[in-house]
Amino acid sequence: MITHDLRVIADAILDKKGENVVSIDLRSIGTAITDYFVVCDGSSTTNVSAIADNILKEAKEKLGLKPSKVQGLENNFWVIMDFGNIVVHVFQKEYREFYRLEDLWADAPHKTYKAR
Repeated sequence: MITHDLRVIADAILDKKGENVVSIDLRSIGTAITDYFVVCDGSSTTNVSAIADNILKEAKEKLGLKPSKVQGLENNFWVIMDFGNIVVHVFQKEYREFYRLEDLWADAPHKTYKAR
């Protein structure tokens, strides 16, 4: 179930001190990109790397998912992981503020995740 997958990814982010974790439901606005974006930020390149690594580990172990494509691990400013129906964006805070993905998809429903 997709809500379970989103929660596993959000928890993987939060476990590594990722911040401002949001999922964006793109299904309602008819985009062919993906069904959901998950967006978060980290405090440094080291933090972004740790978040991305944990997402990859938890998605594989708990969901049996491997991304079809991962970009950005070479610099850890903005890492994108494509899991098909979920695309995860892990930003350094200043890059997230610059690109403002949530504003681009403001018409889509958003959900914020907090640590349990």
